[in-house]
Amino acid sequence: MELLLFLAAAVRISVPYALAAVGASFSERGGVINIGLEGIMLNGALGFTLGAHATADPWIGLAAAIAAGVATAALHALVTVRFRADQITSGLGINLLAAGLTRYVLIAVFHSSSNSSRVPGLGEISVPGLARIPALGPVLAAPLVLLAIAIVLGGQWLLFRSVFGLRLRAIGERPEAAATLGISVGAYRVLGVLISGALAGIAGAWLASEQHSFTDGMTGGRGYIALAAMIVGKWSPFGAAAACLLFGAAEALQITLQGSGFPNELLQMLPYLVTMLALAGLIGRAVPPRAIGVPYDPEQH
Repeated sequence: MELLLFLAAAVRISVPYALAAVGASFSERGGVINIGLEGIMLNGALGFTLGAHATADPWIGLAAAIAAGVATAALHALVTVRFRADQITSGLGINLLAAGLTRYVLIAVFHSSSNSSRVPGLGEISVPGLARIPALGPVLAAPLVLLAIAIVLGGQWLLFRSVFGLRLRAIGERPEAAATLGISVGAYRVLGVLISGALAGIAGAWLASEQHSFTDGMTGGRGYIALAAMIVGKWSPFGAAAACLLFGAAEALQITLQGSGFPNELLQMLPYLVTMLALAGLIGRAVPPRAIGVPYDPEQH
């Protein structure tokens, strides 16, 4: 039973990582580095809180989170795809912008620099048979957990079994060759970034829904860990989700060991330590898309 409780905690913790990491795989397979996941998740969490607070409906909050994520990603796409700016710089700028913007809105709407008012969460849905599964049943009944599973499965198919995925991957490898076949490099890159923004927005919604509020800086580096998980997972939704489960298990272990005599400072380092060890052990065997981070100028090809 304790093992099932630990697994349930690991799955619940992994959800926002997996959603953001799967989204990042679409952006980067198209050739656009999205280091702005942290800021997109933060805006998504605030969007959920504002939507749920205004309407008392968490599903409208979820729609607002997706809209906030897509809008933030659209800014990244505009700067990197249209104006061909440095993608790392743009992503870092989005993270800084989101940190300042969310704090400003928090103060303006909720008159607090630290947290919002309480908002309704998404709760659970009734799925026959799930209630009989010990520990894992309530976790799997959470709508965003089921959605995350569907997104991982659908994302893997879309990226590696569909025409859209084939073209997106071709653009991430050799955009000039794809362009000669009449494929719009810019349009596909923008779509990849927007998909990344939508999924990172949902990840932010999960955080706010679970906490029933928005807290300043509540993403806590999850966007960066999601990016690392995507790299460890070799730019595929399945691989990214598996890596996120590893990081979620590390965070669940950290929570489990609290109060057991281990120094809290060392325990707080555990998820990040696992991230660094995984990158050190696997990054050498993970080959990124050939054209990732390279702006495409149609006038030069």
